[in-house]
Amino acid sequence: MSIRGNWWLLCRVGVVGGFLGGVGGLAHAQGSVTLYGIVDTGILYTSKTLNAQTGGNSGRQFSLLDSGLSGSRFGIKGVEDLGSGLRAAFDLESGINTTNGGLANSNGNLFGRQAWVGLSGGFGSVKAGVQYSPFALAAIDSDARDISYFGSGAVNYIANVYTTGLFGSNAISYTSPVIAGLQASAMLALGGQAGNFQAGRQYSARLNYNLSGLSVNAALFSGNAGGTAATTPVPSTVAFTGRMIGAGYKFGSLTVKASFTNYKLAGSFDNRVYGGGFSYAISSVLDVDAGVWFTSDGNDTTNHSIMAAAGTKYYLSKRTTLYGQVGVVNNHGNMNSGLSINDGVLHEVAGTTTGVNVGIRHTF
Repeated sequence: MSIRGNWWLLCRVGVVGGFLGGVGGLAHAQGSVTLYGIVDTGILYTSKTLNAQTGGNSGRQFSLLDSGLSGSRFGIKGVEDLGSGLRAAFDLESGINTTNGGLANSNGNLFGRQAWVGLSGGFGSVKAGVQYSPFALAAIDSDARDISYFGSGAVNYIANVYTTGLFGSNAISYTSPVIAGLQASAMLALGGQAGNFQAGRQYSARLNYNLSGLSVNAALFSGNAGGTAATTPVPSTVAFTGRMIGAGYKFGSLTVKASFTNYKLAGSFDNRVYGGGFSYAISSVLDVDAGVWFTSDGNDTTNHSIMAAAGTKYYLSKRTTLYGQVGVVNNHGNMNSGLSINDGVLHEVAGTTTGVNVGIRHTF
């Protein structure tokens, strides 16, 4: 081959090498994308079942249960390092029902749990899209049974206001960096209804303090009915005001937590929930927990309930867990607290209802 031919070949190799080098740099800049999820299925027994039509007792129930411990879901999340400490991130998360393969554990939409994009850095983080409110995150962090879908503060939350504040649409949030153990966050959800700024408007704020084994949360929520998010299959714009304060402390393998949460719906109820309990790691593969929640309607204290539950988890591996839970709820007056967030047991009849749930959870 001539010198001229060799020069042309070298030029082509250089161009291709430069292109591949650029692609490699671009791929590195894109960061990572992760597929993740939880699959949780169990068996549920309850001694009573609320008849939605009559309000009476339909009798005992024995059924396959989706999400006894944690909500079944799958998601895709990613992060990109933009340099100088700045990162971009996103999360798309869908709730699923393992008993029928349908959508569940969300606001009813495909990515109804989370669908946001954001930036984070030394200034803190900003997110825009479907996301948890600071009020919901504080309630989750302060729950004695790690927000189990059976017999925990999660049941009170969903029974009172459904998914409002949990899977909030049209939301913009800011979370500060941690300064001396203290972190603050705020969220505004826009109703999106032309000509009516207040329709569907929601706002929430939280202060969280962590020092050694101590954790303290204080949060508030205020939301209006209506707006574009009111069309979601599961109600997510219930007009309520919420206040909560909670604290926890970790003593080695023992963690204790206590909280007070107020759900107030004008013209309906003013439910005040007092909760507390503990979790204890017996070994690296076995732990137990228990909690009690007392609910009283400030508008009429004859409406009250008490729910107690205990559970154990056995870790077959880092990702697979066998679990068992037992709970009891006692309702007085018009209070209708249930034992699980799942359909058919979210609300219960007056008197005492007992329930047992055993299942398996796998994370990926």
